[in-house]
Amino acid sequence: MKDLTKGKPSTLILAFALPIFLGNLLQLTYSVTDTRIVGSFLGEDALAAVGATTTLSNLIIGFLLGLANGFAIITAQRFGAKDIRGVKKSFAASLVLGTVISVVLTVLGLVFLQPILRFLNVPEHLIPVAGPYIFIIIAGLLATFLYDACAAALRALGDTVTPLVILAVSVALNIAGDLLFVLVLKAGVRGAAAATVLAQILAFVICWIYMLRRYEMLRLAQEDFRDADTAMVKNMLGSGLSMGFMSSLVNIGSLTLQTAINKLGQDIIVAHTAARKISEIFMTMFSVFGQTMATYCGQNLGAGRIDRVKKGIRLGIFYTCIWCTLSAVASYTIGRWLVYLVTGSTNEVVILNATNYLKFDTLFYYVTAVICVLRNAMQGLGDHITPLISSSLEMVGKIVIAATLVPMLGYTGVIVAEPLVWFIMVIPLVVQIFRMPVLWEENMGNQGK
Repeated sequence: MKDLTKGKPSTLILAFALPIFLGNLLQLTYSVTDTRIVGSFLGEDALAAVGATTTLSNLIIGFLLGLANGFAIITAQRFGAKDIRGVKKSFAASLVLGTVISVVLTVLGLVFLQPILRFLNVPEHLIPVAGPYIFIIIAGLLATFLYDACAAALRALGDTVTPLVILAVSVALNIAGDLLFVLVLKAGVRGAAAATVLAQILAFVICWIYMLRRYEMLRLAQEDFRDADTAMVKNMLGSGLSMGFMSSLVNIGSLTLQTAINKLGQDIIVAHTAARKISEIFMTMFSVFGQTMATYCGQNLGAGRIDRVKKGIRLGIFYTCIWCTLSAVASYTIGRWLVYLVTGSTNEVVILNATNYLKFDTLFYYVTAVICVLRNAMQGLGDHITPLISSSLEMVGKIVIAATLVPMLGYTGVIVAEPLVWFIMVIPLVVQIFRMPVLWEENMGNQGK
């Protein structure tokens, strides 16, 4: 456990963020490896099929991850306030609420899968490959949430190392499963999806067993699931659904944009798949410090240390801006090599379009850094509305661009889409952070401590 309410903020934030970064890097390493295995051994048709449905899986999985992290904010606040009973009750409620929501999403996703694929404009010749892949991913959503919930609860207590170790095991099993199912058993993209789901199941089991043995406050009894505190459940739903919808709104915009991309041909689909995989690597630090700020602000709000919250936000923005510079440099120096590394393709159309995307978008990452830090910090401080407004602007912006710029400019419209939207969605966050009474009223918190 790590108490983020005591000690030097810069040291605590970096120490907390490092394991999250390594964990995200591991996850992205698997994602890139999975893409390379599919592209190299199953061909560009299979890679395009997976890429054409990636935004759908990101939409649902991103919602569940946001849900788990949002629930864990309440756990972090209870931990910061030294309310052990509240920690137990909030963790139990997160499992119940998340399980119900996951099952509902699974049923809806499987029942309406074919209409969804049509809506995405997935090319007809790719649907027989894309359909079974995304079907298996959706069928495993409950395992995905349960692992996310356990990892988020551990991070709420300040333990970011254990989720990293478990994720490392999961990624290794995932890659091994990919090789087994794709190369040995010749199961195609179905095998790649099955390997992902099985790895998530194992990650949850390992995480659950560890928590039971290591953390008494996460060792739940029947009474922890009974007589739920109505106010706490309401706060959890507000926090969880806000973070879940925040992620979903972003991904709905990307999903709509993908429907326009899917009309531009297979080469562009592959190019964008590569560009997005590399962008996920570049953007991993944004989500790292976002998760860090949510827990850091939640714990310090619970402890009444508002002075530490303000300093933490400034440090989070500073650290992510350093990363932005490194990402831009990488795009202009090794961008082409990264595209080849991800896809295995020597197709010049694929490489050129993907590298153009990276070179343009990374120049504006500084805006994204501010967005990710502020909206997660606000969630930790109990403001669930402003981040949703910001994410709604992103969704609307991408929908408008998908309907206007992409038909007119082709893939160039896609390249300029996100930077245009970032400048719009940062406005409500910057305005609200300076208006939040919890941060700027002189008599709030323990300013003199």
